[in-house]
Amino acid sequence: MRPLLCEIRLGNLRHNYQTLKKIHGNKLLAVIKADAYGHGAVRCARALHDIADGFAVAFLEEAIELREQGITLPILILEGVFEPQEYDLIDKLDLWTVVHQQAQLESLLAHNWQKPATVWLKMDSGMHRAGFFPHNYAAAYTALAQSNKVAKIIKMSHFACADEAERDITDRQIEIFDLACEDLAGEESLANSAAMLRFETARRDWGRAGLALYGIDPTGEFSGCLKPVMRLSSQIFAERVLQPNEPIGYGATFYTKRSTRVGLVACGYGDGYPRRASSGTPIAVKGLRTQIIGRVSMDMLTVDLNDSHEGVGDVVELFGDLISVNEVAAAAGTIAYEIVCNMKRSKRIYIE
Repeated sequence: MRPLLCEIRLGNLRHNYQTLKKIHGNKLLAVIKADAYGHGAVRCARALHDIADGFAVAFLEEAIELREQGITLPILILEGVFEPQEYDLIDKLDLWTVVHQQAQLESLLAHNWQKPATVWLKMDSGMHRAGFFPHNYAAAYTALAQSNKVAKIIKMSHFACADEAERDITDRQIEIFDLACEDLAGEESLANSAAMLRFETARRDWGRAGLALYGIDPTGEFSGCLKPVMRLSSQIFAERVLQPNEPIGYGATFYTKRSTRVGLVACGYGDGYPRRASSGTPIAVKGLRTQIIGRVSMDMLTVDLNDSHEGVGDVVELFGDLISVNEVAAAAGTIAYEIVCNMKRSKRIYIE
Protein backbone atom coordinates (compact mmCIF):
# COMPACT_ATOMS: atom_id res chain seq x y z
CA MET A 1 0.00 0.00 0.00
CA ARG A 2 1.18 3.53 -0.72
CA PRO A 3 2.70 4.84 2.53
CA LEU A 4 1.41 8.43 2.44
CA LEU A 5 -0.29 9.01 5.79
CA CYS A 6 -2.17 12.02 7.19
CA GLU A 7 -2.43 11.76 10.97
CA ILE A 8 -4.97 13.94 12.81
CA ARG A 9 -4.03 14.14 16.50
CA LEU A 10 -7.29 14.96 18.28
CA GLY A 11 -5.59 15.29 21.65
CA ASN A 12 -3.57 18.17 20.20
CA LEU A 13 -6.79 19.72 18.92
CA ARG A 14 -8.29 19.67 22.42
CA HIS A 15 -5.08 21.08 23.88
CA ASN A 16 -5.14 23.97 21.40
CA TYR A 17 -8.78 24.78 22.09
CA GLN A 18 -8.21 24.88 25.83
CA THR A 19 -5.04 26.97 25.40
CA LEU A 20 -6.78 29.50 23.17
CA LYS A 21 -9.80 29.71 25.44
CA LYS A 22 -7.51 30.47 28.37
CA ILE A 23 -5.74 33.17 26.35
CA HIS A 24 -9.00 34.67 25.14
CA GLY A 25 -10.58 34.51 28.58
CA ASN A 26 -14.21 34.21 27.45
CA LYS A 27 -16.43 32.03 25.26
CA LEU A 28 -14.81 30.56 22.17
CA LEU A 29 -16.18 29.21 18.90
CA ALA A 30 -14.16 26.47 17.19
CA VAL A 31 -14.11 27.32 13.49
CA ILE A 32 -14.47 24.06 11.54
CA LYS A 33 -15.39 25.38 8.10
CA ALA A 34 -13.83 23.83 4.97
CA ASP A 35 -13.96 20.37 6.57
CA ALA A 36 -12.14 21.76 9.63
CA TYR A 37 -9.40 23.22 7.44
CA GLY A 38 -8.85 19.80 5.90
CA HIS A 39 -8.80 17.97 9.25
CA GLY A 40 -12.33 16.50 9.11
CA ALA A 41 -15.19 18.58 10.47
CA VAL A 42 -17.29 15.82 12.02
CA ARG A 43 -14.42 14.10 13.82
CA CYS A 44 -13.03 17.41 15.06
CA ALA A 45 -16.46 18.55 16.28
CA ARG A 46 -16.95 15.28 18.15
CA ALA A 47 -13.51 15.60 19.74
CA LEU A 48 -14.36 19.10 21.01
CA HIS A 49 -18.02 18.58 21.82
CA ASP A 50 -17.62 18.31 25.58
CA ILE A 51 -15.37 21.38 25.96
CA ALA A 52 -16.36 23.82 23.18
CA ASP A 53 -18.80 26.70 23.54
CA GLY A 54 -19.90 26.25 19.94
CA PHE A 55 -18.75 25.89 16.35
CA ALA A 56 -18.57 28.08 13.26
CA VAL A 57 -18.89 27.00 9.63
CA ALA A 58 -18.96 28.90 6.36
CA PHE A 59 -22.39 28.03 4.96
CA LEU A 60 -25.58 26.11 5.64
CA GLU A 61 -24.59 22.77 4.07
CA GLU A 62 -21.64 22.48 6.45
CA ALA A 63 -23.95 23.04 9.43
CA ILE A 64 -26.47 20.48 8.17
CA GLU A 65 -23.77 17.79 8.03
CA LEU A 66 -22.81 18.45 11.65
CA ARG A 67 -26.41 18.34 12.88
CA GLU A 68 -27.02 15.09 10.96
CA GLN A 69 -23.97 13.60 12.69
CA GLY A 70 -25.28 14.42 16.15
CA ILE A 71 -23.54 17.72 16.91
CA THR A 72 -25.91 19.59 19.23
CA LEU A 73 -23.83 22.59 20.32
CA PRO A 74 -24.50 26.05 18.81
CA ILE A 75 -23.32 26.37 15.21
CA LEU A 76 -22.77 29.78 13.61
CA ILE A 77 -23.02 30.23 9.83
CA LEU A 78 -20.35 32.81 9.02
CA GLU A 79 -21.49 33.72 5.51
CA GLY A 80 -25.15 33.89 6.41
CA VAL A 81 -27.79 32.88 3.90
CA PHE A 82 -27.56 33.02 0.12
CA GLU A 83 -31.33 32.63 -0.37
CA PRO A 84 -34.19 33.61 1.98
CA GLN A 85 -35.59 30.08 2.15
CA GLU A 86 -32.43 28.94 3.92
CA TYR A 87 -33.86 30.51 7.08
CA ASP A 88 -36.33 27.58 7.17
CA LEU A 89 -33.50 25.15 7.95
CA ILE A 90 -31.67 27.60 10.19
CA ASP A 91 -34.87 27.81 12.24
CA LYS A 92 -35.54 24.07 12.18
CA LEU A 93 -31.96 23.08 13.09
CA ASP A 94 -31.58 25.79 15.74
CA LEU A 95 -28.57 27.44 14.05
CA TRP A 96 -27.05 30.87 14.54
CA THR A 97 -26.46 33.05 11.53
CA VAL A 98 -24.40 36.07 10.55
CA VAL A 99 -26.19 38.98 8.90
CA HIS A 100 -23.79 41.14 6.93
CA GLN A 101 -25.89 42.93 4.34
CA GLN A 102 -29.30 44.48 3.89
CA ALA A 103 -30.96 41.70 1.86
CA GLN A 104 -30.14 39.16 4.57
CA LEU A 105 -31.51 41.50 7.21
CA GLU A 106 -34.79 42.08 5.39
CA SER A 107 -35.37 38.41 4.60
CA LEU A 108 -34.61 37.43 8.21
CA LEU A 109 -37.18 39.92 9.53
CA ALA A 110 -39.71 38.70 6.95
CA HIS A 111 -39.28 35.04 7.90
CA ASN A 112 -41.94 33.35 10.02
CA TRP A 113 -39.68 32.13 12.82
CA GLN A 114 -40.85 29.25 15.02
CA LYS A 115 -38.23 30.25 17.58
CA PRO A 116 -36.65 33.72 17.85
CA ALA A 117 -33.28 33.83 16.10
CA THR A 118 -29.77 34.42 17.42
CA VAL A 119 -28.13 36.86 15.02
CA TRP A 120 -24.49 37.84 14.67
CA LEU A 121 -24.56 41.29 13.11
CA LYS A 122 -21.39 42.00 11.17
CA MET A 123 -19.76 45.39 10.77
CA ASP A 124 -17.29 46.32 8.04
CA SER A 125 -14.76 48.05 10.29
CA GLY A 126 -12.15 48.33 7.57
CA MET A 127 -11.61 45.02 5.78
CA HIS A 128 -14.15 46.05 3.12
CA ARG A 129 -15.23 42.54 2.21
CA ALA A 130 -18.55 42.07 4.01
CA GLY A 131 -20.56 43.78 6.72
CA PHE A 132 -22.57 46.94 7.33
CA PHE A 133 -20.62 50.17 7.15
CA PRO A 134 -20.17 51.77 10.57
CA HIS A 135 -22.55 54.62 9.79
CA ASN A 136 -25.30 52.11 8.86
CA TYR A 137 -24.65 49.66 11.66
CA ALA A 138 -26.82 51.18 14.39
CA ALA A 139 -29.84 51.24 12.07
CA ALA A 140 -29.40 47.53 11.26
CA TYR A 141 -28.95 46.73 14.96
CA THR A 142 -32.08 48.69 15.89
CA ALA A 143 -34.18 46.94 13.25
CA LEU A 144 -33.19 43.58 14.74
CA ALA A 145 -33.51 44.68 18.36
CA GLN A 146 -37.07 45.95 17.84
CA SER A 147 -38.26 42.69 16.29
CA ASN A 148 -39.81 39.93 18.38
CA LYS A 149 -38.32 37.50 15.85
CA VAL A 150 -34.83 38.08 17.24
CA ALA A 151 -33.79 36.66 20.61
CA LYS A 152 -30.22 37.88 20.75
CA ILE A 153 -27.75 40.01 18.79
CA ILE A 154 -23.98 39.50 18.93
CA LYS A 155 -22.05 42.38 17.40
CA MET A 156 -19.06 41.29 15.35
CA SER A 157 -16.40 42.32 12.88
CA HIS A 158 -13.40 40.73 11.17
CA PHE A 159 -9.79 41.90 10.86
CA ALA A 160 -7.81 42.34 7.68
CA CYS A 161 -4.27 42.39 9.08
CA ALA A 162 -4.23 40.89 12.57
CA ASP A 163 -1.55 38.40 11.51
CA GLU A 164 0.75 41.15 10.18
CA ALA A 165 3.53 42.82 12.17
CA GLU A 166 2.02 46.24 11.48
CA ARG A 167 -0.56 46.91 14.20
CA ASP A 168 -2.04 50.24 13.09
CA ILE A 169 -4.76 48.82 10.83
CA THR A 170 -6.06 46.41 13.47
CA ASP A 171 -5.96 49.05 16.19
CA ARG A 172 -7.90 51.35 13.89
CA GLN A 173 -10.52 48.67 13.17
CA ILE A 174 -11.03 48.11 16.90
CA GLU A 175 -11.44 51.84 17.42
CA ILE A 176 -13.97 52.13 14.59
CA PHE A 177 -15.96 49.15 15.91
CA ASP A 178 -16.06 50.49 19.46
CA LEU A 179 -17.13 53.94 18.34
CA ALA A 180 -19.99 52.59 16.21
CA CYS A 181 -21.15 50.24 19.01
CA GLU A 182 -20.83 52.76 21.83
CA ASP A 183 -24.56 52.92 22.57
CA LEU A 184 -25.48 49.39 21.44
CA ALA A 185 -25.97 46.81 24.17
CA GLY A 186 -25.06 43.16 23.98
CA GLU A 187 -22.21 40.72 23.46
CA GLU A 188 -19.37 41.23 21.00
CA SER A 189 -16.98 39.14 18.91
CA LEU A 190 -13.83 40.51 17.31
CA ALA A 191 -10.91 38.13 17.78
CA ASN A 192 -9.93 35.62 15.14
CA SER A 193 -6.88 33.43 15.86
CA ALA A 194 -4.26 36.10 15.20
CA ALA A 195 -6.10 38.85 17.07
CA MET A 196 -6.73 36.52 19.98
CA LEU A 197 -2.99 35.96 20.31
CA ARG A 198 -1.74 39.48 19.62
CA PHE A 199 -4.43 42.02 20.55
CA GLU A 200 -5.71 41.98 24.11
CA THR A 201 -8.26 44.70 23.28
CA ALA A 202 -9.86 42.37 20.70
CA ARG A 203 -10.73 39.73 23.31
CA ARG A 204 -14.43 40.27 23.85
CA ASP A 205 -17.36 38.03 24.82
CA TRP A 206 -16.79 35.55 21.97
CA GLY A 207 -13.60 34.54 20.19
CA ARG A 208 -13.38 32.65 16.91
CA ALA A 209 -10.48 30.18 16.81
CA GLY A 210 -9.58 29.10 13.29
CA LEU A 211 -6.05 28.35 12.11
CA ALA A 212 -4.52 28.35 15.60
CA LEU A 213 -7.02 25.69 16.67
CA TYR A 214 -5.12 23.29 14.41
CA GLY A 215 -1.76 24.18 15.95
CA ILE A 216 -0.67 26.56 13.21
CA ASP A 217 0.48 29.92 14.53
CA PRO A 218 -0.70 32.71 12.16
CA THR A 219 1.64 35.23 13.82
CA GLY A 220 4.89 33.27 14.13
CA GLU A 221 5.12 34.37 17.77
CA PHE A 222 3.21 31.72 19.74
CA SER A 223 4.19 28.36 18.22
CA GLY A 224 5.44 27.07 21.57
CA CYS A 225 1.99 26.98 23.15
CA LEU A 226 0.23 25.25 20.23
CA LYS A 227 0.52 21.66 19.05
CA PRO A 228 0.21 20.75 15.35
CA VAL A 229 -2.85 18.61 14.75
CA MET A 230 -2.04 17.38 11.23
CA ARG A 231 1.11 15.40 10.45
CA LEU A 232 1.78 14.33 6.86
CA SER A 233 4.28 11.52 6.47
CA SER A 234 5.47 9.06 3.86
CA GLN A 235 8.51 6.88 3.12
CA ILE A 236 11.58 6.72 0.94
CA PHE A 237 10.64 4.02 -1.58
CA ALA A 238 13.65 4.21 -3.91
CA GLU A 239 17.08 5.84 -4.03
CA ARG A 240 19.97 6.48 -6.38
CA VAL A 241 23.40 8.11 -6.27
CA LEU A 242 24.10 10.93 -8.72
CA GLN A 243 27.49 12.36 -9.58
CA PRO A 244 28.20 16.11 -9.47
CA ASN A 245 26.49 18.31 -12.06
CA GLU A 246 23.61 15.92 -12.75
CA PRO A 247 20.01 17.23 -13.16
CA ILE A 248 17.04 15.98 -11.13
CA GLY A 249 13.38 16.01 -12.11
CA TYR A 250 11.19 17.88 -14.56
CA GLY A 251 12.72 20.93 -16.18
CA ALA A 252 16.22 20.09 -14.87
CA THR A 253 15.88 22.99 -12.42
CA PHE A 254 18.33 21.47 -9.91
CA TYR A 255 21.85 20.17 -10.56
CA THR A 256 23.86 18.29 -7.97
CA LYS A 257 26.95 20.05 -6.63
CA ARG A 258 28.50 16.87 -5.19
CA SER A 259 28.01 13.15 -5.23
CA THR A 260 24.43 12.97 -3.92
CA ARG A 261 22.20 10.24 -2.57
CA VAL A 262 18.70 11.02 -3.79
CA GLY A 263 15.63 9.57 -2.08
CA LEU A 264 12.29 9.19 -3.82
CA VAL A 265 9.25 10.00 -1.64
CA ALA A 266 5.65 8.89 -2.22
CA CYS A 267 3.96 12.30 -2.18
CA GLY A 268 3.30 14.94 -4.82
CA TYR A 269 1.07 17.79 -5.87
CA GLY A 270 -1.66 15.31 -6.78
CA ASP A 271 -1.88 14.63 -3.05
CA GLY A 272 -2.21 18.33 -2.22
CA TYR A 273 1.45 19.00 -1.45
CA PRO A 274 2.34 22.31 -3.13
CA ARG A 275 4.08 21.98 -6.50
CA ARG A 276 6.04 25.18 -5.94
CA ALA A 277 7.68 23.76 -2.81
CA SER A 278 10.70 22.50 -4.69
CA SER A 279 14.48 22.75 -4.13
CA GLY A 280 15.35 23.95 -0.64
CA THR A 281 11.99 23.21 0.98
CA PRO A 282 12.63 21.64 4.41
CA ILE A 283 11.67 18.03 4.97
CA ALA A 284 12.60 15.47 7.64
CA VAL A 285 13.88 11.97 6.89
CA LYS A 286 14.29 9.53 9.76
CA GLY A 287 13.87 12.43 12.19
CA LEU A 288 16.58 14.56 10.60
CA ARG A 289 15.99 17.73 8.63
CA THR A 290 17.05 17.82 5.00
CA GLN A 291 15.60 19.39 1.85
CA ILE A 292 13.68 18.70 -1.31
CA ILE A 293 15.78 18.85 -4.48
CA GLY A 294 14.20 19.24 -7.92
CA ARG A 295 10.58 19.90 -8.76
CA VAL A 296 7.67 18.28 -6.98
CA SER A 297 5.93 15.85 -9.36
CA MET A 298 2.29 14.78 -9.32
CA ASP A 299 2.87 11.62 -7.29
CA MET A 300 6.41 11.87 -5.91
CA LEU A 301 9.24 14.17 -4.92
CA THR A 302 12.99 13.82 -4.41
CA VAL A 303 15.07 14.61 -1.33
CA ASP A 304 18.73 14.94 -0.45
CA LEU A 305 19.82 12.00 1.72
CA ASN A 306 22.85 12.45 3.97
CA ASP A 307 25.03 9.86 5.68
CA SER A 308 22.62 9.53 8.62
CA HIS A 309 19.80 8.32 6.41
CA GLU A 310 19.49 4.63 5.68
CA GLY A 311 17.45 5.19 2.53
CA VAL A 312 14.63 2.95 1.37
CA GLY A 313 12.05 2.50 4.13
CA ASP A 314 13.00 5.65 6.07
CA VAL A 315 10.03 7.59 7.40
CA VAL A 316 9.62 11.05 5.88
CA GLU A 317 7.79 13.89 7.61
CA LEU A 318 6.56 16.40 5.07
CA PHE A 319 5.14 18.60 7.84
CA GLY A 320 3.96 18.15 11.39
CA ASP A 321 6.23 18.07 14.44
CA LEU A 322 9.73 18.55 13.02
CA ILE A 323 8.75 20.56 9.96
CA SER A 324 6.21 23.33 10.40
CA VAL A 325 3.57 23.65 7.70
CA ASN A 326 4.33 27.38 7.84
CA GLU A 327 7.88 26.60 6.65
CA VAL A 328 6.53 24.62 3.71
CA ALA A 329 4.07 27.39 2.90
CA ALA A 330 6.82 30.03 2.94
CA ALA A 331 8.96 27.94 0.58
CA ALA A 332 6.00 27.51 -1.77
CA GLY A 333 4.96 31.15 -1.72
CA THR A 334 1.55 30.34 -0.23
CA ILE A 335 -0.13 30.15 3.18
CA ALA A 336 -0.63 27.25 5.59
CA TYR A 337 -4.42 27.45 5.17
CA GLU A 338 -4.13 26.41 1.53
CA ILE A 339 -1.86 23.45 2.23
CA VAL A 340 -3.89 21.79 5.00
CA CYS A 341 -7.18 22.43 3.19
CA ASN A 342 -5.84 20.71 0.05
CA MET A 343 -4.75 17.42 1.60
CA LYS A 344 -6.20 14.53 -0.40
CA ARG A 345 -5.37 10.98 -1.54
CA SER A 346 -3.39 10.31 1.64
CA LYS A 347 -4.73 7.79 4.11
CA ARG A 348 -6.19 9.79 6.98
CA ILE A 349 -6.13 8.32 10.47
CA TYR A 350 -7.40 9.86 13.69
CA ILE A 351 -5.46 9.51 16.90
CA GLU A 352 -7.69 10.04 19.92
